[in-house]
Amino acid sequence: MNRGTFIVTGGAGFIGSRLVRRLLARGCEVIVIDNFHSGSLSNLEDILDKVELIEGRSKKISELKVKADGVFHLGIYSSSPMYRENPNLVSEVIEDGIAVLEYCKETGCPLVYASTSSLYNGNPLPYKEDMPVFVMDYYTEARYYLERLSELYRNMHGVRSIGLRLFSVYGENEIPKGRYANMISQFTWSLLKGEVPTIYGDGSQTRDFIYVEDVVDALLISMSSEKEGIFNIGTGIETSFNEVFHMIRNAIGTGIEPKYVPCPIKNYVYRTRADTEKAEKELGFKAKTSLNEGIKKLVDYYRNNLRVEG
Repeated sequence: MNRGTFIVTGGAGFIGSRLVRRLLARGCEVIVIDNFHSGSLSNLEDILDKVELIEGRSKKISELKVKADGVFHLGIYSSSPMYRENPNLVSEVIEDGIAVLEYCKETGCPLVYASTSSLYNGNPLPYKEDMPVFVMDYYTEARYYLERLSELYRNMHGVRSIGLRLFSVYGENEIPKGRYANMISQFTWSLLKGEVPTIYGDGSQTRDFIYVEDVVDALLISMSSEKEGIFNIGTGIETSFNEVFHMIRNAIGTGIEPKYVPCPIKNYVYRTRADTEKAEKELGFKAKTSLNEGIKKLVDYYRNNLRVEG
């Protein structure tokens, strides 16, 4: 991907702030749009003088006069509980998505946006991009509608877009997300503080965990690609919560045991695993970071930063 000007909605968030840093390292100019719903200025504090920051929802993109070389749309409410607490977030996602797509239509620039593996709920493993999408919850409806809108703008207006169905993304610097952070981070925080983590259910549920920097690789590769459509971004490996807990506990060196409580969530997704063939063949993307390696990085980071930030 060549140097240029790129817009990152959600650029103060967990994934977005990592992407912003990588773009700056490539010599790009970056415009960040963020309403700080789950993002934080602390994620950008050392690079604020290097980016243009616009506070507000992603629809603020319609006010920009600059013609960007590409848009990364990550400023989308990212957790199912958020929507259960406020179903009106669905309409905000759609309104913001249309504003982003209209900007791309008017400027002729490509779009890469974040979708979710939760869309596969109700399908057998491994999850493939051509599987049906069932009606499950507000969160998945919002993301699926964004996918369909993107296809509409591609067919009607020639807007090139790639939607990445992200699997379970983990990594450093999730503290601003609080209770919406990945379970790997939450287990790590609890164990480093000497607290007992809670596992809902019996811990046999699995996720396809992917390290955040691998996700940033996928975003950058997608922007450089001439491909279009929907791609899974995962590792193709499923790991149970019990396995993850023991990996983190061993990395920290503690004997704390988890507390198990019944899972209260209706339509809970018990297993996820990506079929990664399409992303590997068409985008040339394959995750590089093993779960053990990623957890070691995470533990090392929070050993040094948890007390300061928490």
